[in-house]
Amino acid sequence: MYGKAIISLAFIILLLISFSLFIGTVDIRSYFFASPDGAHNLPCTPTHTQSSPSVPLKVYMYDLPRRFNIGMMQWKKGGGDDTPVRTAEELPRWPVNAGVRKQHSVEYWLMASLLGSGGEGEEREAVRVLDPEIAEAYFVPFFSSLSFNIHGRNMTDPETEKDRQLQVDLIDFLQKSKYWQRSGGRDHVIPMTHPNAFRFLRQLVNASILIVADFGRYPKSLSTLSKDVVSPYVHNVDSFKDDDLSDPFESRKTLLFFRGNTVRKDKGKVRAKLEKILAGYDDVRYERSSPTAEAIQASTQGMRSSKFCLHPAGDTPSSCRLFDAIVSHCVPVIVSDLIELPYEDEIDYSQFSIFFSINEAIQPDYLVNQLRKFPKDRWIKMWRQLKKISHHFEFQYPPMKKDAVNMLWRQVKHKLPGAQLAVHRNHRLKVPDWWQRRR
Repeated sequence: MYGKAIISLAFIILLLISFSLFIGTVDIRSYFFASPDGAHNLPCTPTHTQSSPSVPLKVYMYDLPRRFNIGMMQWKKGGGDDTPVRTAEELPRWPVNAGVRKQHSVEYWLMASLLGSGGEGEEREAVRVLDPEIAEAYFVPFFSSLSFNIHGRNMTDPETEKDRQLQVDLIDFLQKSKYWQRSGGRDHVIPMTHPNAFRFLRQLVNASILIVADFGRYPKSLSTLSKDVVSPYVHNVDSFKDDDLSDPFESRKTLLFFRGNTVRKDKGKVRAKLEKILAGYDDVRYERSSPTAEAIQASTQGMRSSKFCLHPAGDTPSSCRLFDAIVSHCVPVIVSDLIELPYEDEIDYSQFSIFFSINEAIQPDYLVNQLRKFPKDRWIKMWRQLKKISHHFEFQYPPMKKDAVNMLWRQVKHKLPGAQLAVHRNHRLKVPDWWQRRR
């Protein structure tokens, strides 16, 4: 009886094995025969192939008269003619005497990247196409930040009328474009990194992909992380190219460095409080300064000789000082509760920066004591990471692989699926924005 049961059980097991082999769920060879590399050929292990380079974003750039862009680079109010810039040879170099305007020059470098043809074999995140029908995005080369800086910066100057008129003329131009009409401007890229750029008619481009430095002066109804790109400011100090000391921690004698304007608005008032709190420390340099050529040179030397560089909020949550610290390989100490950071879906700032809330930073002795006991080995890791990622914050022409320009175009590519979703939904909706209304 037991013999028959055993035979029956063995028969059933053999039948199951045969059936499994037949349908391919078991590969008995993997248990008896080694694969050429010595590993088993597990049937559910995926094979990985080398990923192909990303396909560049196809961008159409509008032919705007020069008065909207490089005409203003003459530092003359209202300069420029009506001839569009069509080649890189026609684009003037960004002037060395631009001063504080340099930090808001992102618009210039994005335009330059599209005008250039690119070197052979160069990886590019965006290429210019001359046929708007095949474009995936549309770039609007209006230097709105430079327009604010040139045409009456104090906002009460009569010259501000020229800034307003440029915005009026641009809106008129865009609204006549069938590509703007087709998407409602959602697939259009408009740089405005100065917090006061495009301030008169900003609400008329609120559906577009805006290139902003932060959201400090933008209402939630206008600019959000879901559709817009946060850009770094263009750094003012020179990049630290030969930072190769064997012991950078000990060679940087200053613990904490800050140099800048301490009279700011709103959340930026923390700078005045920090000035009082940080006074009297031998290893802390907290200096008032305005953005002159001499001050920028002093900041360059100060950051390179400091372990930590303080970045308190200014008139808006961000400032150029953060990016000056990054290219100086000085570990940023960020005191800004509302700050948004560039490329944060690709870069983890906690690997090379330290964050304090405003309430923490204004406690007497707290910030300095935390920095004084910061482990040397951890600081060295942050310093090395700064050296690895600082090229992501370089604006240059021609653009280089994964520099700031290419990183920004990558960010634009990330935003486009959401823009296309909104465009396609809008084409068929009978009740506009019903989803938002139900909340």
